[in-house]
Amino acid sequence: MRLTIDAMAMKYPIGIQSFETIISGGYVYVDKTGFIHNLISSGKYFFLSRPRRFGKSLLLSTIKAYYEGREDLFRGLAISNYAHDWKAHPVLHIALNAFEYVSSGSLLDKFGFDFDRWEKLYGIEKDDAPHSERFRRIIEHAYALTGRKVVILIDEYDKPLLDTAGNRELQDTYRSQLKSIYGNLKTCDEYIEFAMLTGVSRFGKLSIFSDLNNLKDISMRPDYSAICGITLEEIRTYFPEGVTELARNKRMSVNETYAKLASYYDGYHFSGESPDIYNPFSLLNALDAKDFGSYWFSTGTPTFLVEMIRRMEIDLRDLEHIDEDIHDLMDASFDLSSTIPLMYQSGYLTIKSADSRFDTVALGYPNVEVERGFLNGLMKAYTTNDNGRSEFEVNKFVRDVESGRVEDFMVRLRALFSGYHYDQIDLGSLELHYRNVIYLVMKLMGFYTEAEMQTASGRIDLVLKTSDYLYLFEFKLNRTAEDAMEQINSRDYLLPFQADGRTVIKVGANFDDGIRSISDWIIEYSGPKRVK
Repeated sequence: MRLTIDAMAMKYPIGIQSFETIISGGYVYVDKTGFIHNLISSGKYFFLSRPRRFGKSLLLSTIKAYYEGREDLFRGLAISNYAHDWKAHPVLHIALNAFEYVSSGSLLDKFGFDFDRWEKLYGIEKDDAPHSERFRRIIEHAYALTGRKVVILIDEYDKPLLDTAGNRELQDTYRSQLKSIYGNLKTCDEYIEFAMLTGVSRFGKLSIFSDLNNLKDISMRPDYSAICGITLEEIRTYFPEGVTELARNKRMSVNETYAKLASYYDGYHFSGESPDIYNPFSLLNALDAKDFGSYWFSTGTPTFLVEMIRRMEIDLRDLEHIDEDIHDLMDASFDLSSTIPLMYQSGYLTIKSADSRFDTVALGYPNVEVERGFLNGLMKAYTTNDNGRSEFEVNKFVRDVESGRVEDFMVRLRALFSGYHYDQIDLGSLELHYRNVIYLVMKLMGFYTEAEMQTASGRIDLVLKTSDYLYLFEFKLNRTAEDAMEQINSRDYLLPFQADGRTVIKVGANFDDGIRSISDWIIEYSGPKRVK
């Protein structure tokens, strides 16, 4: 449904999670009601996992409006093409996302707030019964008083668990509380018309779902891949004027603008057959601001995931391409074995391809916004000191290499390592730490320069290309800078670049565990030496 065609007057529903507000307020609504018709026609209990700010709350708000009989809000939408009785049901909508879970009583306080309201609404006398019992009575009384079965919608069911990722004791308390309350979705089946839980992750290993085997998980169903998020077809249907206005503001062609939008915000796949899905929060912000930015990442950082990756002591280059059993992606806990499933469920990795023969998928970063933001988060974790300040500033590194100031680059790189407090990692992991930081420097600079690894005549540690210079870096551990330079020269690392035309700068450097930083380096030039 198109509510406006004037790009300057177009109202983007940024941060608005109420379906009624969007429709009544004249905001653009991307019609997902066809998916809702399929849901209510095909089952009773559902679970959906999607990354944060992907439209889960709006989806539940839309379902709520449907079951409240608000036919007036759905005129002209896909669901209006089907026959429905539009009779109102009692709806119990629990939104756990707008609450902080900091103590053992926080979760029950949140449930208690909702239960107090419903007990008053349905004339239930409040007593000291456990919260699980109170919820059961509310469901039964709502059905008895209205004569209609109850609809239960739980938004961000897992937020208490995500908030306490680093607090095992509090997390265990919340898990027990959630399990007892959510168990009513099965024991009260005769009074329930429809129920849906949404969240970021499916914590099957935490036993939350052990008593909810009646839930149909649609998270990786191809027919529901686009139930949240925005497809290219939907952009062309609902936002062509917005894209044109963005193109005009950035002095780009419309085709160039579509390509950059895809590069920055597209690339999510929630099944092996999923269409490309754009991050709706970032896309709408870009169209509204008429500018490209890291909107999704600016609303929160995946601190618990970054810390898990650092503690795992993995080679960050392995995140470039990951093969995973597709069934493992939707079963996670907070132990280190679940890092990849949690990265997928949280939206930092997505499905790039699938092999149906072996039920495996290849994972990778979905787009520029996610990759850059996540690597920045990792860089802070790998280089930040106790004051919470990182010595790493990628723009200064880029300016150094673009101007041929390689000595300044190396001094800055040495400061980056010297500023890290190494009591946070095992001495046996220092080499991996050095390698991971160099990798992060390379990848982050690669957003502004051309960075790559070469393997034709040996593995060059780092290659950087600018318009005037081509850099070859080789790093050694507890050796000498001479050893590093000798490897560059003896293995003909220059051979692929003989006809390049740019000034080639070779840098051999050595890491010393004694000082836990770069001890020395050698710089050699091939071609004219140009420093700007």
